[in-house]
Amino acid sequence: MGWLCVLVIVILIGRAGYLQIYEGDYYSELAEGNRIRIIPSMAPRGTFFDRNGELLVQNRPGFTVSLLPLTAPISEEVIQRLSGLIKVPTDEIKTKIAAHSGFDPIRIKADVTPDIVTIIEEQKNNYPGVVIEVQPIRDYVGRQEGAHTYGYVSEINDTELEKMKDKGYKSGDIIGKFGLEKIYDQELRGENGGQQVEVDVSGKPVQIIGRKDPVPGDDLVLTIDKSLQDAAEKAVDEQLQAIHANAAAAVALDPQTGEILAMVSRPAFDPNLFAHGISSKDWNALNNNPYHPMDNKAITGEYPPGSTFKIITGTAALTEGVVSPDELIMDSGHHWLIPKGNAGGEALGLLNFRQGMAHSDNVYFYEMGNRLGIDRLEKYARMFGLGKKTGIDLPYEAEGLVANRRYKEKNFEDGDWYLSETFDAAIGQGFNLVTPLQAAMVMGEIAADGKRYKPHVVKRIISPDGSTVKEVEPELLSTLDVKPEVIRLVQQGLHDVTTYGTAASSFQGFPIQIAGKTGTAENPHGRDHGWFVAYGPFDQANIVVAVIVEQGGYGSQSAVPIGRKILEAWFGLNQQQDKNGSGNAQ
Repeated sequence: MGWLCVLVIVILIGRAGYLQIYEGDYYSELAEGNRIRIIPSMAPRGTFFDRNGELLVQNRPGFTVSLLPLTAPISEEVIQRLSGLIKVPTDEIKTKIAAHSGFDPIRIKADVTPDIVTIIEEQKNNYPGVVIEVQPIRDYVGRQEGAHTYGYVSEINDTELEKMKDKGYKSGDIIGKFGLEKIYDQELRGENGGQQVEVDVSGKPVQIIGRKDPVPGDDLVLTIDKSLQDAAEKAVDEQLQAIHANAAAAVALDPQTGEILAMVSRPAFDPNLFAHGISSKDWNALNNNPYHPMDNKAITGEYPPGSTFKIITGTAALTEGVVSPDELIMDSGHHWLIPKGNAGGEALGLLNFRQGMAHSDNVYFYEMGNRLGIDRLEKYARMFGLGKKTGIDLPYEAEGLVANRRYKEKNFEDGDWYLSETFDAAIGQGFNLVTPLQAAMVMGEIAADGKRYKPHVVKRIISPDGSTVKEVEPELLSTLDVKPEVIRLVQQGLHDVTTYGTAASSFQGFPIQIAGKTGTAENPHGRDHGWFVAYGPFDQANIVVAVIVEQGGYGSQSAVPIGRKILEAWFGLNQQQDKNGSGNAQ
């Protein structure tokens, strides 16, 4: 028994020595880890500025209610009490707790009011493990203005987390969900900081022993002109109210660079609703709106281009030599092969190319379609870039559709192609679909003498220290394979539209020479959609405008007034009118 006691003592002493001397450093680090907690601090997202330095999107300080279970799980009693205070269901709180790992705070509700902060701080004993974090909250200065372009942020969901966790994203992170916020999330999110906090045996903080300041994200300087964006939004809203329509889109861009100057989609939404957690009431109101306010109609809306497509048909006809500029074609009210004619049965008599374009004569362009055939119409539509995405730096862009034989064969039982369908395609009806941005790009190619530049919204990315991270240069995508004299003829025809054609009454006395094209797209679900595309100045274009008004009727009546106001704002004519107190220019 004596030797056994000695053996046990020797073993205990040896084990103690082994743990304290041989593995002392290892266990010292474990003990240190139990004593030290890392509390992260969220980095402010980068801000947005317009091309002239005007602030568009910023951050503001906000209070977030979070859970920090340092030593023990959050009790059921605390969860119930907190749920009643901040009006978040207990199931939602428990789901966030279950999905959490590590020592990061579990963020339950962002941007709470000061009275909730006061209650939690004054009644700490009733809310053990509940902390208040001061976090940057996204602030969209113009509310609905530019919402579809700027986008919005919200908390990462489980599906997104699964896809993005390899990139350093964690549960509770705020990420870009739409618009530029989504496309440039990596650049905008910055680098989180945090505090090293020493805690006692009960898990209560004792002192801060280290700090790493968060690094803000990069700023974005946009191609958007805020004053033009303001004017475009106002013009669209006023016109929708005047004609009792509910949806529209407008795009303004520089045809020489591809820079987007303004982009509007109606109806819109307030992205601030998402920044602090959108309520079920607000989400249902958006989601159940039949006019889809969450869609950026400027790049996702697909519409028949109507008579704006005659730009392509006319370019193809002149290039292929199926018509000469001076050849006269008789419009007797309908085409002689198929009884299709102009709206209201109008007959305009003998017309040459420029007259046909100026008056948007259907019979003239039916004959161009007859002479070209659907295959050559398709070829030129694709040459202009239709039927595929433009590549703009915004998410969810639609491709549109170019009318062609293969599409019909694949999607319809009767796969034969008929002449009447070629007629429809020649005037932008039938299977043809374009987005407002694509319509602007087509007009931009004519304005830029055949050059097509990639559209973009971000002009420059700037780091927190003010240095330029990236400068976005104009990117030439293609050049029309047509002769300069053909483009010049099309330009002249489009100029005639605003001097004696379908948009002449709206641009009478306009001090800047403008080229334009109206369009009316048939809509089986209601009134026709109204189109207007334009550029100016005529001899040296620096802006292209494309406008569509859903169920607005004739483009000359619904879309042209919006386009004119946007052009007035770009050329500073609206400011002159305000100074003179004379209203719209005559």
